[in-house]
Amino acid sequence: MVRVISKKIDKISFGLVSPTLSKKMGVVNVITPEIYNSDGYPVEKGLMDPCMGVIDPGLACRTCGGRMKSCPGHFGYINLSKPVIHILYIKFIYNFLRSTCGDCGRIALTEKKINDYIDKLEIAKNKEPSAVKKVVSNIVKAASTVKACPHCNSPKEKITFKKPQTFIRGKDKRLWPTDIREQLEKIPDDDVKLFGIDPAIARPEWMTLTTLLVPPITIRPSITLETGERSEDDLTHKLSDIVRVNQRLLENINAGAPEIIVEDLWDLLQYHITTYFNNNIAQIPPARHRTRRQLKTLAQRLKGKEGIFRYNLSGKRVNFCARSVISPDSHIDINEVGVPKEIARELTISERVTEWNIKWLKELVKNFEGYPGANYVITAEGRRKKITIETVDQILEELELGYEVERNVINGDIVLFNRQPSLHRMSMMGHRIKIVPGKTLRINPAVTLPYNADFDGDEMNLHIPQTEEARSEAEAILLLQNQIVTPRYGLSIIGAIEDCILGVYYLTKDRYFDKKEAYELLIESGIDELLPKPEKDGKWSGKQIFSTLLPKDLNFKRRGKEFKSRKVVKGEVVIEKGNLKKGLIDSKFVGPEGGVLIHKLFLDYGPNVAADFLNKLIQLGLAMSKRVGFTMSFSDFDIAESDKKKIEKIIQKTEREAVSLINNFKGKKIDALPGKTIKETFEVKMQHLLSVARTKLNDIIESKVDEDNHLVNSALSGAGGKILNIVLMSGFVGQVALRGDRINFGYANRTTSHFEEGDLGPRAHGFVDKGYADGIPPIEMFFTAITGRDSLMDTAMRTPKSGYMQRRLINAMQDLKVSYDGTVRDSSQKIVQFSFGGDNIDVSKSDKGGILSE
Repeated sequence: MVRVISKKIDKISFGLVSPTLSKKMGVVNVITPEIYNSDGYPVEKGLMDPCMGVIDPGLACRTCGGRMKSCPGHFGYINLSKPVIHILYIKFIYNFLRSTCGDCGRIALTEKKINDYIDKLEIAKNKEPSAVKKVVSNIVKAASTVKACPHCNSPKEKITFKKPQTFIRGKDKRLWPTDIREQLEKIPDDDVKLFGIDPAIARPEWMTLTTLLVPPITIRPSITLETGERSEDDLTHKLSDIVRVNQRLLENINAGAPEIIVEDLWDLLQYHITTYFNNNIAQIPPARHRTRRQLKTLAQRLKGKEGIFRYNLSGKRVNFCARSVISPDSHIDINEVGVPKEIARELTISERVTEWNIKWLKELVKNFEGYPGANYVITAEGRRKKITIETVDQILEELELGYEVERNVINGDIVLFNRQPSLHRMSMMGHRIKIVPGKTLRINPAVTLPYNADFDGDEMNLHIPQTEEARSEAEAILLLQNQIVTPRYGLSIIGAIEDCILGVYYLTKDRYFDKKEAYELLIESGIDELLPKPEKDGKWSGKQIFSTLLPKDLNFKRRGKEFKSRKVVKGEVVIEKGNLKKGLIDSKFVGPEGGVLIHKLFLDYGPNVAADFLNKLIQLGLAMSKRVGFTMSFSDFDIAESDKKKIEKIIQKTEREAVSLINNFKGKKIDALPGKTIKETFEVKMQHLLSVARTKLNDIIESKVDEDNHLVNSALSGAGGKILNIVLMSGFVGQVALRGDRINFGYANRTTSHFEEGDLGPRAHGFVDKGYADGIPPIEMFFTAITGRDSLMDTAMRTPKSGYMQRRLINAMQDLKVSYDGTVRDSSQKIVQFSFGGDNIDVSKSDKGGILSE
């Protein structure tokens, strides 16, 4: 009969181990600092006593009789010759000492105040933990300022804490751990509760140690080096120091040694126990090996990125994965990942033997030395056998239904692909394997944006799902085509980039092709379509070729660009019944970060149609850009002499207006803007004046750009670069902005020593009136370098901060989920939101975050 356990854990209380419990838990009293005797056996009552567990095969534990795999290990204990402060509870000890009376042990508050604070604590317990901390802090503050004890009227001396671990009573009397323990023992249980501590599980005197638990050997195993010598764990090294000093202290006390020697040894024992708990405390020199390496003790093992929680529990090393540098490959589909044969031979998928695949799997087992092959076979009983020359014949003979064959990954297998830091959902997506030559993993460049990847040495991780359930889940949810629309803003995050966009832009820009050229473009793009009738003079337009990619019933209209009278102008893009009638296709329609045409296909025709469109579009764009070419020369940046004169006039006019503004400021003729001083208002007006100069220049150059210039076309199509780049090269750089303002710091009353004190002019504060093609003077170059360095430092500082913020956010929200009733709840079923996001809309399945129109 199955017994159903219906009880749930209500809460877990964490407390302190009392000295009595320490001795109950301990199976051996450790008194010997020596670990092994001359024959290499563990010393009895030493730190490797077999009563605390075994780590060597063949030996049995003296406490439970278990072997290496079955014995979890047992605690030992050390009886300390003198009490020692527990460094991790130093703040609690300080609060107890300064808030309680040294004579009677009561908290230094009147009964009325105590009752008031008890009520406040009860109310705070029903709120968040910080509310209890706040009340306790107020209790300590109130009790520590009292001059005399309200219960026994004895004067209360001030307690001073000197870092790292010394307490002074009055002016100069040092409180030793025995004095501290004596005072803490006097505090009644009811008063302990006022400090937010339950006396049943943590009495204050337990914060001064009289016994020290020794962890089991399994927690601090020794390793055998190649030389045959044993190397002990850092904790064992530290415990050995504690036992040695403790024994010396006991001997000196028993021998009646002078007080100064006893106190020195006591301080040394305190140091060793402090560094045993935490070897990274300010003002305490860390304990080190003879090699000068810092010991990794208890606190260091638990906290931080390399600690047990984050390194071994939150995240673990995994099997069935690969990691390598990534390279671009434009000729694989967006949902494929190129995997080198060398990696594919190592990675396996567990395939269950059925009557339909037994013949195929036997072929793979036979080919275990080649590719594709198999590496292991798992029998129906669960035994795992490696396929080798010696075992292959026997395995083939006994292979039957119900067995599992661990075969190599092959084309079409689904895998998870990930790039760290994984900051959003699209940092890990499902791809299909495509075996490629070489040694790097490959992805289509169109997929770099969701991963935030580039090809300057980035590494990515490949994970192979091992069960049918995992593979089907990855296929249904994680495949890349399902992630084309981002849940952040409800537009496509995957689209054509760079050369592909430029190629499609040129294709739809009034170009015509004969039959040979047109069908070559279609074949190169993998488009299996017949072209309609030629549009003009027996030739097909680029728009007709582009239309072969579109569903035949697609109707679409959106504002965009048109090509009229050899000029790109504002207009609209119109698609009727799958034919592009007018308009230029640029990054707005097929690019990442909001490709509206891709988004339309994704929503109306589904992810597979959108992905197929994108794959063919990329190949078509590349085929076209290869025919056009993308050459560039310095003359592309040249501007006409007449425009250069206009630039000079803009600069002269700007300088005159700047002088006028400075005069108005000095003559106190400027009225302050709301919420700003007159100086701040002047800076705002000056900043606006100088930025307008570059805007005017941008308009001049944009109106005169050469439509046949590849650089200009690249900017206009959104493939890369902007008209601003030509402005900066051929025009002038303009005002250098540092965090939204002009550069206003440096020497006293001036930015650099090259300007007069109090100079408010444009050049003295970062205005650059030359372009990069002409060359920038040294002072102005220095100003541009300031902003470059600022953004570099800002990025370096922001990365770890945002990473840690992300981690905290994930920890806070990891148990939230949308329930079947539409509410968002945590693990204890508390309602966090009555409807997901306040509107119940999944942004990644929406129309730019809104409800889909029927």
